[in-house]
Amino acid sequence: MAKTPHILLIYTGGTIGMVKDFKTGVLKPFNFDKLIKHIPEINHLDCTVDSFSFDTPIDSSDMNQEEWILLVEIIEKNYDKYDGFVVLHGSDTMSYTASAISFMLENLGKPVIFTGSQLPIGDLRTDAKENLITSIEIASAQKNEKPLITEVCLYFEYKLYRANRTTKINAEHFEAFTSPNYPPLAVSGVHLKFNHHLFFKKENAAPLKVRKNLENNIVILKIFPGITKEIVQNILRIQDLKGVVLETYGSGNAPTKKWFVNLLKDAVEKGVYIVNVTQCVAGSVIMGQYETSVELEKIGIISGNDITTESALAKLMYLLGENIPKNEFKKVFESQLRGEMSELT
Repeated sequence: MAKTPHILLIYTGGTIGMVKDFKTGVLKPFNFDKLIKHIPEINHLDCTVDSFSFDTPIDSSDMNQEEWILLVEIIEKNYDKYDGFVVLHGSDTMSYTASAISFMLENLGKPVIFTGSQLPIGDLRTDAKENLITSIEIASAQKNEKPLITEVCLYFEYKLYRANRTTKINAEHFEAFTSPNYPPLAVSGVHLKFNHHLFFKKENAAPLKVRKNLENNIVILKIFPGITKEIVQNILRIQDLKGVVLETYGSGNAPTKKWFVNLLKDAVEKGVYIVNVTQCVAGSVIMGQYETSVELEKIGIISGNDITTESALAKLMYLLGENIPKNEFKKVFESQLRGEMSELT
């Protein structure tokens, strides 16, 4: 007989783990030890489910590198015991966390599925139950007794996305996330349809490596019409600054004023890594396509191609923590590591 998949459900915090006290109207944390009692539909899934909750649930607005490390350590400790993992997380920063975890788990051979909800699990019209049940079903999906998914994903409102390709686009609708530059890995309807050709393919079966060194002396600098020299100068001269995610216009365009280019050039020469990403929801940076990005290319700005801001931040934190030689850093960042960006042509 085939082995029944064993799934670990990890609750970090967020709306999905809340139930409403109907007498007071106050939201309180859900007891995941009684998961089956409240969501008996899980009994219909061909898997067993254990749960683990953070000692203190974390609002996603308070998520940072310490919680990311705690999360990967939970997965690392239980990696050989379970066939897949479902992480419940607040939606506001889910794309940041899920992107970071994708880089921190190298050679991942099992599914790590992030999900959450817009309404608490006890609400009448909640999206929590469907998101949770389908995420568990996806995490337990196997082919030839091996996990079907072997990457970090994000499931929300009937779609499974590669986590490091996602961004949150809506604070009110159930369809809160999108993957602007990469199609869904699966779509849930009457049937759960997987798009196998889109899965991230590992080159070998190397053992899992957990990367916990993250550099957080990084800023996101969004260019806007009228941005002043003083603002850019003060940001780029932050003490111990190691990296900048530079959000530019369109396909990577930025002001051509000499003061702007010179400030970026000085920062690059001092060892600050600057990654150029587009402010547009979809599309990619194409360095040198227009005159307004030619100078950026000349001074050594890194192309983010079609990576999201969330994923660029996570990737920068990860690579800076790996102490990659300066002469190799740009090439490594511009390469696809976990399916987070298209390969530069």
